[in-house]
Amino acid sequence: MCARFVFSNLRLAWEQFFPESLPEFEGSYNIAPTDYTLVVRRHGGRLCLWPMRWGLIPNWAKDDSNATKCINARAETVTEKASFRGAIKYHRCIVPADGFFEWQGLKGYKQPYFIFRADGATMGMAGIYEEWESPAGTVESFAILTTDANREMSDVHTRMPVILEERNFRLWMDQGVTDAEALRGLMVPARDGTLAMHPVGKEVGNPRASGEHLILRVGGTTLF
Repeated sequence: MCARFVFSNLRLAWEQFFPESLPEFEGSYNIAPTDYTLVVRRHGGRLCLWPMRWGLIPNWAKDDSNATKCINARAETVTEKASFRGAIKYHRCIVPADGFFEWQGLKGYKQPYFIFRADGATMGMAGIYEEWESPAGTVESFAILTTDANREMSDVHTRMPVILEERNFRLWMDQGVTDAEALRGLMVPARDGTLAMHPVGKEVGNPRASGEHLILRVGGTTLF
């Protein structure tokens, strides 16, 4: 599960994900479904950081009413679902992030955690995207692949984003690979020790909240 994430360090992502163009981008400490962010995709044979809306709209959809239900795609069934099986073959992307948020506890008492790479690198989440023709024009939208939680995540949630290691970026973005089963070994939980996390303030639950303070540690239990 991934329902909120952060992407603010554009320069680091540009250096790490080797796209060939660097657009203007303010970044956000609280990216929510239907928000726009930058993803790494191929365009005209080049890797680019490209603005897309979070919440995949299949190219055959009549409208965008189900976009918020398609923010994540389960890696185990992505090749089977009509909304995703074309995208996993032909429209893969990488979603850069400083980290993501997850909530632990019972409804009404949930504690949010900010989860990030322990080595300080930008997180490269595996994504898929589609292009949908709306009455107002083309809408490019994406979903983040999820898989079973690793050791760190299992104390907070049963699912986690598929986090690609840098050595696998080129394979994930290789347009010559259209057999999704050949990518199955990449769509797995991150190795134990990859992630760190700390508790943050509950303000992050408000999609209108913004600012770097949302990722700062507050009183509570640090899991890793």
